[in-house]
Amino acid sequence: MVVASKQVGPNRYREQFGRYYEDFQKGDVYEHRPGRTITESDNTWFTLLTMNQHPLHFDKAYAAKSEFGRPVVNSCLTLSIVAGMSVSDVSQKAIGNLGWTDIKLSKPVFVGDTIYAESEVLDKRESAKRPTQGVVTVRTIGKKADGTVFMTFERTILVPKRGHAVDDKADY
Repeated sequence: MVVASKQVGPNRYREQFGRYYEDFQKGDVYEHRPGRTITESDNTWFTLLTMNQHPLHFDKAYAAKSEFGRPVVNSCLTLSIVAGMSVSDVSQKAIGNLGWTDIKLSKPVFVGDTIYAESEVLDKRESAKRPTQGVVTVRTIGKKADGTVFMTFERTILVPKRGHAVDDKADY
């Protein structure tokens, strides 16, 4: 269950998000919503914050002469947004990311594009060293509103078993 509430006192409930290790099933696909329309401010701020100096991201005159004819959204921004979209379904309860692999950027994203994401559970196994945790691997796909896939990546996370997550404790 992605969203639940837990009673933490008389007439008091705390909202909980995410999945426990037991909730993941190989082959399940989670469609992450809501989507996100990328703005010029998003792209400019992210590019400046990350000190990315490439003019293709923020110089319209330069980008107009490129094969794209306009600025391209910084791919690290789209990776961050797509990964963020997956958190409530995939890693809200995670102890940590164990690795990212096979990041592929297949199409450019432009200001004004609305993007969505979905994740498929590729594998899961109990942790050999941590009996209250498991390891889950997902493939996440970033799609534009028209269905064009612009990004894929795989991510492996360490997830608690039911009853062993930080938010299972009422005193935090």
